[in-house]
Amino acid sequence: MDNSLPPADELVLVDRELAQLDARRAQLLARRAWLVQVLYRPVAAAAPLPPRPPVADSTPRSAQNVLLTLGGTLLTIAAVAFTLVSWGSMGIGARATVLAVVTGAALAAPVALLRKGLVSTAESVAALGLALMVLDAYALHRVALPGTDGLGYSAVASAVLAGAWTAYGSALSRLRIPRPVAVVAAQLPLPLGVLAAGGGSTAFAWAALLTATADAAVALWTRPAAIRITAGTAGAALGGWALLTGGALSLASPWSGAPLLLTGAAVILCVAWRVPSFATAASALAGLAALAATGGLLRTALPADWAIPGYVLCALALTSVWRLPDGTLLPRGIRLGLACAGAGVVGLGVVWALPPVMAGALGPVARTTDVWSGEHTAPALASYPATAVLVLAVAVAALAALPRLWARCGALVLAWALFTALPVAFALPYAATLVLQLLTTAAALWLAVRPGPLTRGLRAATAPAAPPVAGPAVPWPGWAPRPPVRAAAPVPGVVLGWVAYAGGLASAVGAIGLALDVRGATFAVLGVVLALLAGVAVLGADGRRVVSATGAVLVATGLVCAVAAAGGFADRWTALALLLVPAATAAVGSRAPRPVALAVEVTGGAVGLLALGIAASRPAFLALALALGGVIAAATAVRPERRRFASWTAAALFLLATWVRLAVWDVTAPEAYTLPVTVPALAVGFLRRRRDPEASSWTAYGPGLAVTLLPALLAAWTDPEWARPLALGVAALVVTLLGARFRLQALLVLGGAVLALDGLHELAPYVVQAVGALPRWLPPALAGLLLLGVGATYEQRLRDARRLRERLGRMR
Repeated sequence: MDNSLPPADELVLVDRELAQLDARRAQLLARRAWLVQVLYRPVAAAAPLPPRPPVADSTPRSAQNVLLTLGGTLLTIAAVAFTLVSWGSMGIGARATVLAVVTGAALAAPVALLRKGLVSTAESVAALGLALMVLDAYALHRVALPGTDGLGYSAVASAVLAGAWTAYGSALSRLRIPRPVAVVAAQLPLPLGVLAAGGGSTAFAWAALLTATADAAVALWTRPAAIRITAGTAGAALGGWALLTGGALSLASPWSGAPLLLTGAAVILCVAWRVPSFATAASALAGLAALAATGGLLRTALPADWAIPGYVLCALALTSVWRLPDGTLLPRGIRLGLACAGAGVVGLGVVWALPPVMAGALGPVARTTDVWSGEHTAPALASYPATAVLVLAVAVAALAALPRLWARCGALVLAWALFTALPVAFALPYAATLVLQLLTTAAALWLAVRPGPLTRGLRAATAPAAPPVAGPAVPWPGWAPRPPVRAAAPVPGVVLGWVAYAGGLASAVGAIGLALDVRGATFAVLGVVLALLAGVAVLGADGRRVVSATGAVLVATGLVCAVAAAGGFADRWTALALLLVPAATAAVGSRAPRPVALAVEVTGGAVGLLALGIAASRPAFLALALALGGVIAAATAVRPERRRFASWTAAALFLLATWVRLAVWDVTAPEAYTLPVTVPALAVGFLRRRRDPEASSWTAYGPGLAVTLLPALLAAWTDPEWARPLALGVAALVVTLLGARFRLQALLVLGGAVLALDGLHELAPYVVQAVGALPRWLPPALAGLLLLGVGATYEQRLRDARRLRERLGRMR
């Protein structure tokens, strides 16, 4: 292969060739599968298929388990009913004898059953024996120890039962039920003992935590899966309760909740250390518990406004463990979980600090006062803690220190939020707030144009240099090296530039909204923002240049409106002033690059439409505005790339201006409105026919003639005077003669039709008068003669019609 290519281009080349090889391999594999199917299908079809055995609805083992479970359940129900209902009808000796015999038999029977291999039956009988032991404990309390405390007796009984069941399960290790049940019973002694001793929620949480610690030890250092799952589930439930209680105590009594939370965090970290698959999740939970404890203790020593920053600082300290090298004492999973916990708390702190940001960003836009009133609306969050900006500043510093693109983007967003929240948090005066908004806008737009400082220190993915490959320059016949790929723009700079640009635009909008309170501030801010956007449009990248150019046109429009409002202009004069914007955009578009020019001119055209809408209330000024717009469009049509669209736009604007002016002069003749369209349309058609003699006359002259002839015909039919029909007839006759002379179908048909209809309109009164003077039998007689004549010469009339159609068809 050609080793003279750069490493990046050679890597692209190798990837493409490998993709082609993979596609060819897939085709060959598909062909091979088809060939194998064709070759071995007859053999498979000839071989007789063995009959399938009937599918059973259930396996013998599952049926046996169902039967044993139902039997054991029924026996347990019977034992409970006997103990609770029939117990009082027997004496003390009989009761003890029955319980001892039944329980001993139920516990001894599995030994014999296991020797015979009846494991499932032994499991069911053993489960019955365990249930009978619970009933024995209940009966013992009712008969022998009725005066003891119920909770204390339950704690002792559960401990005794847990020990007995553990010993029983260890002796009969083939039974799967006793030891998991013993684990469940072992959850009760400590919590019930605390409740029996009158301990509060803190003591109960400690008991739950100690029990959960024992469960964790059982889950980590025992072998049967059932025991580990049972202990793990119970430990998670009790440990979760203990942590929730500790979290609540850290808010109400930090010195009581902190030891509980720290102990729980230590236990969870030990579990994370021993179980790598759960290391990240477990260490994240431990990190949250540790942060709740340390933050709660720190909160007792700080003022109330510094409580959340205290939690955030603790979270940042915990997040720093991720920066430790991989060979340290903490494994990677634990470091990741702790860092995630710290990052989550920092994120919650940032969310807590967002209200001042929202007030600073949306306050200037959601106005409650009039424009230029001189009154400034105070932020609704004036009493919010000023330490919110400290949280934002700490988050910005933490994210900026990470050499990752997403972190730099987050740092940019939070930096913008910080500067937006500063005026609200510290109740800055109006002038300082306005200056800070403009500085934020300028800084963000400068970073959008020059994002180099933002990308400093980022980790870039660089392709290693490819080692030299020995072999021919052409690896196979027909191979040719691909042309070098053009290097794309660096992605981090583009992304960070857009993020900074979005913040700059948001600050610019806020500054403009805030400046509307004072007249002088409005002009100053609009001028500064216009200059900044114009600078980005000149110096920025393609996408940001287009958006900035559009924004600059809009800001210039606002500046013109502000000048008109300050000068007390009427609406009509404001509309004429707004036409300066499309005129300026037409001039800028002639020198700007194509994407920027298009955006600027489209925005200027939208401003021109706004100006026409404002001038619509005064038709005379509307006509003037339309004419000025036509002049601007005509000037734009000088440029070759805009000639087609701008020339038609100019013609339309001039025509509309003419029509509006005629309406102002109370001109009602339709010809005054249609002739300005017909004359240029016929001129355009004539020029087209000169360039393309094969062009149809309907395309070249039809629209222009129809625009005037048809409205004039309708007006002539309703005009009682003779001048209009006479002028229309003469014009139609001239058009018809020109069509016949130059063999133009459109002129001949349109002119002849209009001439015929106009003449019919003029002769209609005389025809009606003549018909009224004739005898009544004469019209039917004349009609009959006409029909006879047409019938006699029918074939000749058809030939004449065909010749007329052919002659018209030969015309253009």
